[in-house]
Amino acid sequence: MTTIRSCSPADISKLNLCNLDPLTENYARKFYFDYLAKWPTMFIVAENQKGQIVAYVMGKVEEDPDYLKILGDKYLPWHGHVTALTVAPQYRQMGLAKQLTAQLDRACEQENAWFMDLFVRVSNKTAISMYKKMGYSVYRRVVSYYSDDPTGKGTSEDAFDMRKSLPRDKHRRYVRENGENNRINPEDLYHG
Repeated sequence: MTTIRSCSPADISKLNLCNLDPLTENYARKFYFDYLAKWPTMFIVAENQKGQIVAYVMGKVEEDPDYLKILGDKYLPWHGHVTALTVAPQYRQMGLAKQLTAQLDRACEQENAWFMDLFVRVSNKTAISMYKKMGYSVYRRVVSYYSDDPTGKGTSEDAFDMRKSLPRDKHRRYVRENGENNRINPEDLYHG
């Protein structure tokens, strides 16, 4: 049996089982501790009976600064962001990713976020399919978002910016269908 719970500082040193996956972004320890300090309700782990962390999700809520509202459609309002979601290989296909993201969604709803977003490699078909089943759609394609290409076919890889409306976005203003062909460059993502 696996327990879903909030991350604790001691858990940061137990993420290795999940972080060995080549599709998982790895960060410096300080990054994990900063997330835990800033968004404690949005750093959630799955722990097995042996006390091992077998999956986790890190998220946050954010928005562009108010002075950028003049950008119109490009302005990013208050929203939840999935920074990292990973499940150890031997614990996949057990629904842990869905449980973790559902708990993160609830935390972002409590913060009155408009939508959830995340970035995923275009080559990660399994993750894209999973996110679509969870209600996400591709909002746009970010060209050369990742500076490496694990397939060995190039020096960089594109990402899909995927989004899912939360209850506050009743009219689905911040999502779109079929955004795979809406291409932007990474420098066009952030304005603040």
